[in-house]
Amino acid sequence: MKKSCWLTIPILALALPAPSFAGSVNLSNSLGMLTSSSGGLTLSGSVLTMVTGLNGLGQIIGDDLGSVNFTTEGLSGGSLQKGGVFSAGGSLTIATNGTGGLPNGQIFAGTFSGLDNWMLVTLANKTHNYTLSGNLSGALENVPVSGVLVQITVNTGTGFFNGSSMVSSGDISFTTTSGVVPEPGSLGLVGTGLISLAGVVRCKWKA
Repeated sequence: MKKSCWLTIPILALALPAPSFAGSVNLSNSLGMLTSSSGGLTLSGSVLTMVTGLNGLGQIIGDDLGSVNFTTEGLSGGSLQKGGVFSAGGSLTIATNGTGGLPNGQIFAGTFSGLDNWMLVTLANKTHNYTLSGNLSGALENVPVSGVLVQITVNTGTGFFNGSSMVSSGDISFTTTSGVVPEPGSLGLVGTGLISLAGVVRCKWKA
């Protein structure tokens, strides 16, 4: 009786689920068209070029790993030409296409949860850069995350933003809202210990 009881412990441990990712995930994108609509901005067709930390895959770099699309709310102050601040809201989605072991489909859906800054920077050569930065909240592969959208950058040459422009670059970083998620191996060890302990108690109780 004791022998069969102990043999059930490792079998139960194999049933433990593994988390999707651990700690933080970083992504880079480029290209895509940024346009103004209803006082806000819409990005469409921007291409993912780097994904780091998703599903324990390390850093994956490619010409086309997926897509990034978003729409902001309208401006609460300032202007699209000279820089301003957008209201919270809007939406942002990210999809990967299966390259290098990445998932195939949408991996993130969320909203801008804080005021989003649209900043005009005049460079030394007299051309103009615009950068969009703001806080994000949503779910990355069904895990709640918070993140910061940083340096969605466009260059409009010597002119100002006139309603549409190609994106130069972008970076998005996510962290779990409840702290660092255990790595799959660590979670497995913890789970195995708990299940084993439960098995020992059960065996002693039967004995």
